[in-house]
Amino acid sequence: MQALTKSFRPFFNPSFIPSRIPSLGFFLLLLVVLALPGKALWAADIHVMTSGGFTAAYNQLVPEFERATGHKVITAYGASMGNAPDAIPNRLARKERVDVVILAAPALEDLVKQGIVAPGSQVDLVRSLIGMSVRSGAPKPDIGSVDALRRTLLNAQSIAYSASASGVYISTEMFQRLGIAGQVSGKSKRILSERVAAVVARGEAELGFQQVSELLPVPGADYVGPLPAEVQRVTVFSAGIAADAAQPDAAKALIRFFTSAAAAPVITQTGLEPLTRP
Repeated sequence: MQALTKSFRPFFNPSFIPSRIPSLGFFLLLLVVLALPGKALWAADIHVMTSGGFTAAYNQLVPEFERATGHKVITAYGASMGNAPDAIPNRLARKERVDVVILAAPALEDLVKQGIVAPGSQVDLVRSLIGMSVRSGAPKPDIGSVDALRRTLLNAQSIAYSASASGVYISTEMFQRLGIAGQVSGKSKRILSERVAAVVARGEAELGFQQVSELLPVPGADYVGPLPAEVQRVTVFSAGIAADAAQPDAAKALIRFFTSAAAAPVITQTGLEPLTRP
């Protein structure tokens, strides 16, 4: 993954998050599923492990997929990496049942190398940016430039970041690149098994950093904006099919839907950029 080196336009409108796919999207979903070669005609239970970055879109898309196909999706949530008990690598180490794994692309590649995810089954779903939130009603600090972000971090009383991909980047790379690692390390904390914005909403941290799609849905916290392009880190979230998947055909249908034109509007409105198949 490479930091963005040029400016970008926002690809979502945080003032509107739809509760369901439009009816046209539903019929597109039917076409997507029916177009699958060798599609099973019976309902299946699909076990999915997904990381937080894709969760907001996932939770809206899955009910439509279930309604169109009759399949039932059983979900376990966790971070793409880290030591939290519910982190996806730890779930897999416990041999929890899974057909589809959705997480940051490098972590998925590691699972392929370990023989947990079937080679060639990986599909990129979305691009995700890192953003910042503050407690609702609090002043929104300026993070529109690298210098402004540096000042905001130095002036903050406390900083929180995730235990997953975005937090690893912030704590091990971004602070160093800004030249402030020594000044902010003592007032920064990593958040396990919880949305960072929830910690901010309770007043336990002044600033919270995580994937934009994980900040937007949290009540009690206000989204400020994305990191400046010069220090931004784009994460691609990808899906893969477990090497020992019990329902590989149904798993393929679910992944195909996530990358279809029918799913793109919901993905966009939840703060992600869809990597829609042509």
